[in-house]
Amino acid sequence: MTPQIQTQLAVPVNAQDHSRGPNDAPITLVEYGDFECPHCAQAHYQLQELEKAIGESMCLVFREFPLTTVHPHAAKAAEAAESAGAQRKFWPMHDILFENQDALAEEDLLQYAAAIDLDVEQFARDLSQERFAPRVRQHFMGGVRSGVNGTPTFFINGVRHDGGFDYQSLLEAINEQL
Repeated sequence: MTPQIQTQLAVPVNAQDHSRGPNDAPITLVEYGDFECPHCAQAHYQLQELEKAIGESMCLVFREFPLTTVHPHAAKAAEAAESAGAQRKFWPMHDILFENQDALAEEDLLQYAAAIDLDVEQFARDLSQERFAPRVRQHFMGGVRSGVNGTPTFFINGVRHDGGFDYQSLLEAINEQL
């Protein structure tokens, strides 16, 4: 029997990442996701439940992986999340994008920015100047180097999780690491 090769995270979690939970948690769950991907939206709700169940034992990291050939608004939504992150509101924007993924046109993004109390003028400038497009591209290329070819893709403590992204599958994989 041939041993299974585990795909490793090519870009280690670092201070530039958007994370939720303690940086020194025993579990670091990295998601490469696309804000327009319906599977990522399903995973979003599963992750919220996981965070409640696991609490301080997990650090969740999100990296953008916009699949622009099938999701025409994904890249701009990723830039919107990064712009919100520059104003320390990445996670509120992350959540509102997944909760409203059928409405990701630029005028929608501006409404979400206002809803989470961003400096909307700065946010609009960021989007029009594509200020965060290089950062989104950097996330995408890091995902490619890590073997990501679809979304959502998860890495648990640096090793790609090839199982399901439902609550039970992720919980079992995490418990194996604990």
